Formats: sequence, C-alpha cells, structure tokens
Amino acid sequence: MPDFEKIDILKKTLDSYRPLPPEIVSNLHEDLVLRWTYNSNAIEGNTLTLKETKVALEGITVGGKTMREHFEAINHREAIYFVEDLVKRNEPLSEWQIKSIHQLILKNIDDEYAGVYRRTNVIIAGADHMPPDALHVESEMQRFINWYRKQAPALHPIERAARVHADFVKIHPFTDGNGRTSRLLMNLELMKDGYPPVVLPVERRLEYYEALDAAHTKQDYKPFLNLSVEVVEAGFKPYWHALGVKPV
Repeated sequence: MPDFEKIDILKKTLDSYRPLPPEIVSNLHEDLVLRWTYNSNAIEGNTLTLKETKVALEGITVGGKTMREHFEAINHREAIYFVEDLVKRNEPLSEWQIKSIHQLILKNIDDEYAGVYRRTNVIIAGADHMPPDALHVESEMQRFINWYRKQAPALHPIERAARVHADFVKIHPFTDGNGRTSRLLMNLELMKDGYPPVVLPVERRLEYYEALDAAHTKQDYKPFLNLSVEVVEAGFKPYWHALGVKPV
C-alpha cells in the first residue's frame, strides 16, 4: 500500500492557504483545463498539440486537423465544467452522473451512443484484459455503484479515486470514450475531497496502460496506486509555484 502521509501533509499545507486569491484560482484553472484536456485526449490518439488545443478551445479551427479532434477538445472542457459543478453539489457517484459526463465527451461526435451503455462486445487493443460481455454491463455498473456506496467510503480518498478509475474502465461500459470518462471520474472523486485534480501525462501512457492491465488481470492495484500517488503529488506543484511557497 502506498504511503499517503506525504500527500496528506501537502494537502494540509495547501488548505492552510485557502481561500486562495481569485486571480490565482483563475490562472491555475485556465492552465489546468488546457493541460488536462490536451493530455487526456492525446492518450486516446488525438493529434492536437498543447498549443493547438489552446487555439481550438478559443474557437479557432486548426488546419490539417479533423473536426472530431476539435470537438474532442471542446467537449472535454465542457465535461470538466460539468464535473466541477458536480463537486459543488457533493452528491455520491451515480450512473446518471457517469452517463452525463460520457454524453458530453461524445457530443457532436457520436450522439447515438453518447451516454448509452454499449450493446456490443469490445476488445481493448493491446490489453490482456477482456471487458465483460455487453449483456452484463448493466449489472456490472450497478455492482460498481453498490461497491462505491458501501465499501469505497472506508478507503483513503486517493485510493478510492484510483479504484473508481480502474474499476470503471475494467467494465468498459461504453463503446468509446471510456478512458476520458474514467480520468474525469477520478478527478471528480479527488476534487470532492479537496485535492487538486490530476493530469495523467501522455508521456506516461505505456506505464499507465500496463498498470491498469495489472489491476484488471491480476487484481494487482499497486502499480496503478503508485502512479496515482505520483500524479496527485505533481498536481500540487502549480499551486506552490503560484503561491511562491516551498512545501515541507
């Protein structure tokens, strides 16, 4: 089990500076939305660069890029805003929330399947794990929500967020957009507990996929938990920079 003590100290330090000045909050938020959107989409094969993603979010069409790639950027930003709204409501995770996030991810891309559980079987390219049969998706998602309500509250917030991410994507309930949805769900959990949202860097994609596969095929969550702790710790860094402080 990873040592969450260091992260707990970092969170306590950041909490001591709250409420943060509005100009810092605004600046950090703009940067976060851009990096989160770029990296999450890039993991799934979107070819927009960080700067091109910024331009696309400003409503400018980038030459040589598909409309789908533009919609993926715009939709992801909208999904982040929706997640932030859910954080303010502080409601327990539900299938409605999950379907609503997914609906935003696939808006104008695949409206027929946006927010709709898959009706066909799928294979995850390059993974050893085989997602459950389409006939079992509904019951697996209900079991997932039951686990979240009954057992997840006893876990450390970082472990709970990591498990939500890994267990959701293990079910792979949608035809497309599961990865982006899972990363949004992870941050929804972290933000509800006052942690900064994390950005999984596209450069760590292979490590990320291998860690998820270990969780899915061997029930070994340690690699994914360790990766989660590292990206959570990195999520504090922009705050220290903006505040001009060096945490202990």
